[in-house]
Amino acid sequence: MNTTTSKRRMGREIKAAAWTARHPGFLATPAGILASGSELGWTATGGIVGGTAAALGIWYRAHPDTFDRLAAPRLRAVRRRWTAYLGPRWKATLRACDLYTTHRKTGEEHFPRITKLRAYSPTVDVLHLKLPKGQAVRQFEANAELLADALRAYRVGVERVKPGVVGLVIQRAEAFTEVIDAPEMPWDADAVDLTDLYVGEDEYGNEWRQGILGRHVFGAGATGSGKNSIPMSMLRAMAPLLRDGLVRLWLCDPKQMEFAKLAPVAHRYAADNESCGDLVGEYVEAMQARQREFAAEGRRKITVSRETPLDLLILDEIGALLAYGDPSTARELRRQLALVGSQGRATGNSMLALVQEPTKDTVPIRDLFTDRFCLRVTAASHVDMALGDNARLRGALADEIPNTAETAGIGYVIRQRSRVPMQVRAAYVADHEIDELVAFVQNGRSADLRVVA
Repeated sequence: MNTTTSKRRMGREIKAAAWTARHPGFLATPAGILASGSELGWTATGGIVGGTAAALGIWYRAHPDTFDRLAAPRLRAVRRRWTAYLGPRWKATLRACDLYTTHRKTGEEHFPRITKLRAYSPTVDVLHLKLPKGQAVRQFEANAELLADALRAYRVGVERVKPGVVGLVIQRAEAFTEVIDAPEMPWDADAVDLTDLYVGEDEYGNEWRQGILGRHVFGAGATGSGKNSIPMSMLRAMAPLLRDGLVRLWLCDPKQMEFAKLAPVAHRYAADNESCGDLVGEYVEAMQARQREFAAEGRRKITVSRETPLDLLILDEIGALLAYGDPSTARELRRQLALVGSQGRATGNSMLALVQEPTKDTVPIRDLFTDRFCLRVTAASHVDMALGDNARLRGALADEIPNTAETAGIGYVIRQRSRVPMQVRAAYVADHEIDELVAFVQNGRSADLRVVA
């Protein structure tokens, strides 16, 4: 029951005192300067301030890595807190988007209060807001596009941080303006972690890394969106494992385009639907044989070795196999791939599938994939089909990515802990870099055979 009976509002002086208590730096900084000027003299104070600014300038020029990691996010956050998210302007924005509450008796407006601001990159701000009673995260999800336009931002992503606190990911500019170079191929197999492979970069300026051991990866994207750069980047990152027989590559390639170059280093390669059906059948038989072997030995999890390699099944344009081909072949493929999706993770049988149209009719087994990404798609509904319910509502605007060559590889993934969409860009792997991968694997295998001989 509501115990509030008074119709009087809190005094403005009390609100001002509470605001000052939450922002001590607002008074502490000028007070510190005045105290320094009185005690040390204004010349010495000016020297301290100037020396600090000069030190920051030298740090900025001399060591960009540490400055951008440690100092720049804090300096950006302070600047934006007192420019873009200044109190009256912030309240006016929320009022325009109907993201506030009004006290029933006093008529006083209550606005979400900024409790944390981080500017991890020049293009993305992360705000944590403490919600007044009567507000919910759903209201921010429903009004995310209004809020983005009001803030003059590209998009606003929404996450539930904890009860009573909502997080906003505000993208203020295009995060990716340059092509990302293909991953380098390490020489030693020990340098590769199959649970953490470099794929590209995220909107915060960090590396986008994706695991494949114990995972099934599903990717959606229209023609020309750059889907193939993701598996190609992962393959370059695990190149020494392919060379040393620690990863076996099984390729279903109905398009017979980029992946056809990998046929010489694949354990099995198939192009037409019938041969792809045979390949998947053999893959399932190998998986079931390993299951029997593990059961006899009492093993519950794979340790990747030459005796038990990771078997990676790549399905380029899975829709051509499951929806557009012969119905009887498609039914058998659905059954076999469902077995892999539900049973293959512990035995080192992983799938990576790509599709243009991620509908349930096209990919009926899509819910068996543990990790997903969505690049540019042609329909808003495809975003939720690829990434899960309400992904677009929370900020994954993959259908709004322009259909230009400059945006190839840009898309969204779902952050596992917060479930908030994160914009990413895959590294671009050119044809000659695919040839380098093939040569790296073939030459290494040839050298290994010469040593054995």
